[in-house]
Amino acid sequence: METRAPISEAEQVDSSRLSVGRLAREVGLTAQALRHYDRLGVFRPAGVDKDTGYRWYSADQVPRARLIARLRAAAVPVDAIRTWLQAEGDPDVADRLVEQHRRRLEARLTRVRGDLHRLAHLRDDLDRPAETEAPDLPPSAPAEGGATVADERRLAADLFNGVWTLMEKEDRTQDDDDRMLHMAHASRHHWGNVGTPANLARGEWLCSRVYAVLGRPEPSLHHARRVLELCEQHGLVDWDLAFAHEALARAHALAGDREAAEAEIRAARAVVIADDEDRTLLTSDLATIQL
Repeated sequence: METRAPISEAEQVDSSRLSVGRLAREVGLTAQALRHYDRLGVFRPAGVDKDTGYRWYSADQVPRARLIARLRAAAVPVDAIRTWLQAEGDPDVADRLVEQHRRRLEARLTRVRGDLHRLAHLRDDLDRPAETEAPDLPPSAPAEGGATVADERRLAADLFNGVWTLMEKEDRTQDDDDRMLHMAHASRHHWGNVGTPANLARGEWLCSRVYAVLGRPEPSLHHARRVLELCEQHGLVDWDLAFAHEALARAHALAGDREAAEAEIRAARAVVIADDEDRTLLTSDLATIQL
């Protein structure tokens, strides 16, 4: 059980005043943090003792200090907290700051998810026999616009990775969102020229994920359905089939269709995935779907 340090005699002299230590214990911050917020001008004490230099706080500052503690617990940046407090409870400012921080956190989560997806795809590409990768199209064969098959594949892969890089970017701008969307479609286009059915399905999956990140359920659902259609048409199972249902679940959840989303989550979990790490990635991806 956590024990609190006893309140010193000096702290008990005036019950209307709270020392740094007492306020810290009251709201769940540290005294060091409170002094830091004072130096930054984020949260000033009600007064400072002229003789000792000790800071003291009033009882009506406790709610604000608790708010700061809650925001810091959610990793909200100090500058955003300053703006929040200066707005004096303006709900529009609070909503904007919450949305900005949500995007930052989602970008960090996407960074990890992207690394896991890239590793899984890399391993899958290394494990796949070379003759299964479009044997009728050798790397030196010409493709569209005078490019070679190797050029098309490299472009498709680079664009795919570039999309993830943008999704991982904190504080994305509208221009970043536009680039991310166009790059996802461009990647799918190049895979359409030289890729395997699995490449096509994953290209559609990426388009669906980008639209989901941008909060656009209708196109997200369209591309998710294309993933499933490609899986069924070409007999794709394991990873690709499971993530077809994951994409559908995410799109349905975004559209507010909880029942359909839950059905797709169950379908994704029912797919047999041979590799334990792939199944773990699927499970963690499904856990990010907000029902």
